[in-house]
Amino acid sequence: MQHIAFYRTTIGLIGITDSDGVITEIFLADEQVPGNDNKQETPLQKKAIRQLEEYLAGQRQTFDFAFTAAGTEFQKSVWEALRKIPYGETRSYKQIAQMIGRPNAARAVGMANHRNPIMIVTPCHRVIAADGSLAGYAGGLEVKKKLLELEKQHLYAGAVAPRQNVQLG
Repeated sequence: MQHIAFYRTTIGLIGITDSDGVITEIFLADEQVPGNDNKQETPLQKKAIRQLEEYLAGQRQTFDFAFTAAGTEFQKSVWEALRKIPYGETRSYKQIAQMIGRPNAARAVGMANHRNPIMIVTPCHRVIAADGSLAGYAGGLEVKKKLLELEKQHLYAGAVAPRQNVQLG
């Protein structure tokens, strides 16, 4: 059975879908979601939102709840590569394409990135244009900028600088 719950966060309204004990979606939702009372909230959704709130407060860098993402084999390979980008660092679409052994597939990587159903946990916000500028993000560029700034600010309490600088503004 599928349960969707919505939570107000510092980046907006987040929806979390629990499908039979596995998180299948984390997304920014429209502010006008009908039936947003979370009466069917599951323990897994509570765990996921607690960890997301810790992340947004700069207190968490990884997640340990069960999740899965439906997609093509190519999309899944991109999403797996995204999860290998360290907290506070960025990679270009081209670098992700190279990581998955498809060096000429930067545009396809961008499309897979855009279709990522588990935002933040699969950190599509850490993917930038080759010139270091921010490029497309389903949650909007302001949210992407905020997430990157948050990670940069909290990276090892400022002890280690990110490997790649990003133009944030």
